Amino acid sequence: MNALQISVYPDAAAVSEAVANHMAGAIMRTLATEDVAHICITGGRGGHGALASLADTTIAWDRVHVWWSDERFLPFGDPQRNDTMAKAALLDVVDVPSANVHPMPSPDGTPDAAAGARVYAAELAEFAAPAPRFCISILGMGEDGHVASLFPEHPGLRETRTAFAVTDSPKPPPVRISLSFEAINTAEEIVLIASGAGKADAVGLLINDPGPLAVPAAGVRGRSMTRLAVDEAAAVHLPPGVRSNA
Repeated sequence: MNALQISVYPDAAAVSEAVANHMAGAIMRTLATEDVAHICITGGRGGHGALASLADTTIAWDRVHVWWSDERFLPFGDPQRNDTMAKAALLDVVDVPSANVHPMPSPDGTPDAAAGARVYAAELAEFAAPAPRFCISILGMGEDGHVASLFPEHPGLRETRTAFAVTDSPKPPPVRISLSFEAINTAEEIVLIASGAGKADAVGLLINDPGPLAVPAAGVRGRSMTRLAVDEAAAVHLPPGVRSNA
């Protein structure tokens, strides 16, 4: 399992730009040898800032498939849904075919989140089992160290299904769909994003390798690269010598 690489940037805007550059590079490298590239994206300010920056890059979007690591089980178009925000930041700006965009199910046509999780797992498996190998996945890290809808000490941390329902999220709204660690870690590259002073404690805990039960972000590892991209405000507990600015 590869070591965590840590990159520190001046502020949240610089983190977003750097993450977008990593995403563009991963997509372009993949498309140089493969017909299509699969990416997995996230919610939160950091994730959507990166997507907005990515919209300014030149990519063959007709060859890119877009997936989500988690979603709030709310109707399509709800402003709290990650895909609603992603459309505004990126997907409505660039020319991604609708067939290449894979939002998680909603209550509009799915009876409950458990059924939605099964539908999403089946859709992922149409490309590869348990999921297509994402060339890159970006994940925002919460103040408690959660990623996707994988929360500290939560039963979802032990899930082996590709996608599963969360009905008691400690962060509202309570009902969600999330990928498991097994599915998330199919990604070739994973970038964890943490910006702002509120994330500093979680960053400090993460680098001490506390294990995923305490800090779920510790359970995330890309096949070839795992990077933590933070701004100075979130990096205050990092010891000297662990920083880079790659």
